[in-house]
Amino acid sequence: MLNCLIVGLGGFIGAVGRYLIGLIPLREDFVFPVKTLAVNLIGALLIGILAAVAAKHPQTDPRLLLFLKVGICGGFTTFSTFALESVDLLKAEHPALAALYIALSILFGIAAVFAGQAVVR
Repeated sequence: MLNCLIVGLGGFIGAVGRYLIGLIPLREDFVFPVKTLAVNLIGALLIGILAAVAAKHPQTDPRLLLFLKVGICGGFTTFSTFALESVDLLKAEHPALAALYIALSILFGIAAVFAGQAVVR
């Protein structure tokens, strides 16, 4: 039960952070989902850093990692919004933007995890 509370608290913090980033104003004609891309890349970088720190310091409290990785990073990043925005771009007849968004999200997301791990090394 304590683990559920730890994840829930972290998820609250992450979700509120994502919500606040969503409030950043962009031009009305700006179609590309840059805020979700940024959130997911920041989350990927952070989880890469956390995984590398945990690997370097195996004595790290597992509950702290649960709070940070599953809670905060899980609550902050959003695959479902990424998927919805990809579909919305396709429905709005922006297939090139949809393909770019998908490619950038996947490739840069993986690169961000590697970069986060490299920062710790």
